[in-house]
Amino acid sequence: MLSLSMYVHGQSCQDFTLEFEWNTLIQNVIQDSTHKNENIPMLSDLLYHVEEEVEVMEPQDEEEIHNCLIKLRTNPPRRRDKVYIGCGAGFGSDRPLAALKLLQRVQELNYLVLECLAERTLADRYQIMMSGGDGYDSQISNWMHMLLPLALERGTCIITNMGAMDPLGAQHKVLEMANSLGLNVSVAVAHEVSVSNIGSGFSPAKSYTVDGGISTYLGAAPIVCCLEKYQPNVIITSRIADAALFLAPMVYELGWNWDELEHLAQGSLAGHLLECGCQLTGGYFMHPGDKYRDMSFQQLLDLSLPYAEICFDGQVRVAKAEGSGGVLNFNTCAEQLLYEVGDPEAYITPDVVIDFQDVSFLPLSSSRVVCLGAKPSTISVPDKLLQLVPKDCGWKGWGEISYGGYECVKRAKAAEYLVRSWMEEMFPGLNHHILSYIIGFDSLKATSSIGNECLQATIEDIRLRMDGLFEQKDQAVQFTREFTALYTNGPAGGGGISTGYKKETLLEKHLVKREDVFWRAGITRNARSQSKKVLDPEDNLRHILTLPLKPQAESNKSSSEFVSLDSSCSPAPSDEKIPLYKVAHSRAGDKGNDINFSLIPHFPPDYKRLKLIITSQWVKSVVSNLLDLSLSPDLESDARNQRDKWINENVKVEIYEVKGIQSLNIVVRNILDGGVNCSRRVDRHGKTISDLILCQQVVLPS
Repeated sequence: MLSLSMYVHGQSCQDFTLEFEWNTLIQNVIQDSTHKNENIPMLSDLLYHVEEEVEVMEPQDEEEIHNCLIKLRTNPPRRRDKVYIGCGAGFGSDRPLAALKLLQRVQELNYLVLECLAERTLADRYQIMMSGGDGYDSQISNWMHMLLPLALERGTCIITNMGAMDPLGAQHKVLEMANSLGLNVSVAVAHEVSVSNIGSGFSPAKSYTVDGGISTYLGAAPIVCCLEKYQPNVIITSRIADAALFLAPMVYELGWNWDELEHLAQGSLAGHLLECGCQLTGGYFMHPGDKYRDMSFQQLLDLSLPYAEICFDGQVRVAKAEGSGGVLNFNTCAEQLLYEVGDPEAYITPDVVIDFQDVSFLPLSSSRVVCLGAKPSTISVPDKLLQLVPKDCGWKGWGEISYGGYECVKRAKAAEYLVRSWMEEMFPGLNHHILSYIIGFDSLKATSSIGNECLQATIEDIRLRMDGLFEQKDQAVQFTREFTALYTNGPAGGGGISTGYKKETLLEKHLVKREDVFWRAGITRNARSQSKKVLDPEDNLRHILTLPLKPQAESNKSSSEFVSLDSSCSPAPSDEKIPLYKVAHSRAGDKGNDINFSLIPHFPPDYKRLKLIITSQWVKSVVSNLLDLSLSPDLESDARNQRDKWINENVKVEIYEVKGIQSLNIVVRNILDGGVNCSRRVDRHGKTISDLILCQQVVLPS
């Protein structure tokens, strides 16, 4: 059996690693069952009598625990020449109906991946679990209720990381739901385990929750193991690297081995492009006023989730459903390629370190794009794995109040001054814990460097927001009380106050050795019914819609303008001040306390001129306003001096050229107020920074 280990520090780390590996294995099992045509169940085979006992644990041949050291597969068979893998979810709050539409429209799908974990959702799930709630994504029942009937009929294996901190709990929930629908399913799990559980044997009653909520990014091996051993209908995992969720079925179906790094690089490229769902097919792309990114509301409404066709020789094509809206072209692929990758010459995944420098995209039609050029980096496989360790980062307290009409901005600034002063009376020295901004004026800092004096004179509807991150709960509670006091003690005309407080947890990052991380896989099938209650096939599929597709001619017409890269592009003007919007487009993403944004020229050769003006110092000057804490004029000088000193000492800028798509990728470190899990900003992820960059005025050289 394949054994790929992942690393965690200490017993709790090992526990969590095993849970991750178990999740991955589950995904592999599901993919196996869906890809073997002779084993694909028809709807008629799924009907059975429902009994009170929901699930029965299959006998285990022998309990196997694996570490994350890479072990080559023994003569892996090629089960298919090509495999079709779809993305059904790109984050935890994605749309189940969109996944159902993809299943309906693309009948050749062998696997459907639901990628629903991120640093924020993982930290939230840990807090919920520690408070007695579910350690898995509680929406998994809704997802499976909508998708399982058709997936089983089509023979499509579902792989998901919705197991989070408790894949076994998620497995039980899915089996319970399937039983209520009269579906006969096998649900595998692949997850990280702790050292304390190793050697003690498997027990269905035993808790495999990782000590302290520690989680390690596992690779594809646990899922491949599941597929090889169980061929399940569903695989549920804990934390597995996003691209690995998609790579696993490729490895299993196409007969790849762990030393075929060129194939792994191309497969991971496909996974990376798919992992954010509709971001590849026109979601998070449409921008009115930008002639290269504008589209109708209806076209945006009818987005198709993406899927990929991967051949045994590493050829990759990404696609969207024929006749759907949205857009799939060079530009959408380029934005997703650079999304949160850091150094594009060394994008690290647990299975392979990938060089994206020479990646290029060749549109074949309005719905299909060939993806070329991914290769292993100089250091091709990481010897350590990334581990996330929960850490208490204090108590957040916040408040909002609206002002409108004449001099509303000045009244908001007066309110901010009062709340800060009242907090100083109660808890001296805490002002630096509080961040203030005005929604509708400067909350996103997305204004041109020429200033906002003219803007302030025309604003008539704003909302003051103040966020504080405190060490003690009573400080956060007192902050909300002081803010609420604005009703009778603040400037005139303030209304709509809302306040709140909560405990915050951040995820510290560590690198751990592969041999120190462990995982296991398992499977459970729900029991055959013994009662007289039989499920009507129409009940199974009653929620599945019949979706009319647009005629292909109409589809091509709506998207044809996006197919050709050079059809309407021309060089940006030289030697005159223009906004960056006219030169390039961008997408921003976060990794911890760092922001990653791309600059992709509308006219690719313009990237040579962009390189001359997008310097480290230019980037620092643009993003420095993100670190302002206060609105008050009396504090502005001191705060600005402290800010500039802190930026010079802590903020680092890295600028990378990506020659294959003639673009720039920029990483700014230590700029996100501690990262998504403890940031006091309205945009915790920093996603709006792309427009902060694009609205800057620049002069391109000749």
